[in-house]
Amino acid sequence: MEFTLTDEQKMIYEQLRSFAEKEMLPTALERDEKQEFDQALWKKLGQMGILGMPFPTQYGGQGLGALTTCVAGVALGRGGADGGTTMTWGAHTILCGVPIWRRGTEEQRKKFLPKICSGEWIGGMGMTEPNAGSDATHVQTRAVKKGNKYILNGSKTFITNGPYGHQFIVIAVTSPEKKTFGVSTFIVESDSKGFSAGKHMNKLGQRTSPTSELFFEDCEVPEENLLDELDMGFVNVARTILAWERSCLLAPAVGGMEGALDKCTKYAKTRVQFKRPISDFQAIQHMLVDLKIFYEVGKNLVYRTAWMIDQGRELEAMQQAAIGKYFVSEAAIKTAYLAIQIHGGYGYIKEYPVERGFRDSRIATIGGGTSEIQKSIIARTLMSFGS
Repeated sequence: MEFTLTDEQKMIYEQLRSFAEKEMLPTALERDEKQEFDQALWKKLGQMGILGMPFPTQYGGQGLGALTTCVAGVALGRGGADGGTTMTWGAHTILCGVPIWRRGTEEQRKKFLPKICSGEWIGGMGMTEPNAGSDATHVQTRAVKKGNKYILNGSKTFITNGPYGHQFIVIAVTSPEKKTFGVSTFIVESDSKGFSAGKHMNKLGQRTSPTSELFFEDCEVPEENLLDELDMGFVNVARTILAWERSCLLAPAVGGMEGALDKCTKYAKTRVQFKRPISDFQAIQHMLVDLKIFYEVGKNLVYRTAWMIDQGRELEAMQQAAIGKYFVSEAAIKTAYLAIQIHGGYGYIKEYPVERGFRDSRIATIGGGTSEIQKSIIARTLMSFGS
């Protein structure tokens, strides 16, 4: 299997890497400290086509598929884009846009996707609740049909893009007696009666990404905003986005690992101790080797999952996606730790990007399915289908 980039993918990579270096990295520290979501920067991402990269051109997208979308994510991470902005991009394009594209009606696609592609409307997904995190099948938010509307009651928490989002893919129970097969998915718009978002949460990392709770108090959702089949929305949407989430959303982390390797290698060659560059010492060399391995293996796992999506093998990619999510998440944290170790005291100072990278990386093993959940998925597929 060969993942040599096409000329078009190479061009996209270089353009976005350069954009991240020039437009995103210089202001990343200031935005991180202020917990600031940059609306102007978001509009630029829309104008460049990044927000609609995988979607068909008739809806305003680029029609470039999962693998090229991953290339774009890697480029942004490599160029130094802050983890918060790439998280906002992932929640918007992948967690909100992809379900509408793959599971929505034509009317839903025409209404939402063009403004998702342009960035005029910001999207997200409302799944996690105060008492339903890893066990996402036991959500408590309820939806009851009344006339031509569904009435939602409940809340969601830790929702990326919550404070600024226009539409959210929301999971709600419609037939409690059916358990997992009684959970539906809705497109809830922020101007819906009974909808509100909480204040921006003060986070350890990814601070440039707006995160909040969502509240539904007799929230009215028109029946045409039911996404996919009644009672089967959660099962179908989860299956659809699993591989997308665990490839495209991981891509910026892979780029970040590549960037960390480059920074650490350059620093090790110029930092002198005991009258020698620290790159001469075997202990430092071994750290750099680990960074290289983390990056190369992570990149190939993510690209292979994306390639399987583009081959129409999304359901087959469940095990591969879980392996990629587990490895890249753990490797991103180890990379961030080693980057600070190599930089020593300087790595502990905010002016050095590796400090922010350390904080931004920590969510990787928690969000989108914990590392423990990924191991359970891998084990279950092994027991069911073998190696």
